[in-house]
Amino acid sequence: MDKFPYNKDKQQAFQAAQQGYENAQGLYETIVSDSAGYGHQLKHLKDEVNEAYQQIQNALEVASEHQRSQLERFQQDLQGMVTEVNQTE
Repeated sequence: MDKFPYNKDKQQAFQAAQQGYENAQGLYETIVSDSAGYGHQLKHLKDEVNEAYQQIQNALEVASEHQRSQLERFQQDLQGMVTEVNQTE
């Protein structure tokens, strides 16, 4: 039996948020370098960003102080991606 289920949940929530963020970031970089299929990729990116945001929100509810600052940085980066692609549409 795990003595620290809260800490384990905290870590899992953080990892899910980090993974979602990295997925969105990877897709963003692909879109920027490949204009073919842009519209389809853009919709996919928006879905990934929304999912990452949701995972970050979930993780923020249980995050440690250190995780919180990283999660907030992820949010800012995601916002920057959204702003960037919206300007190029």
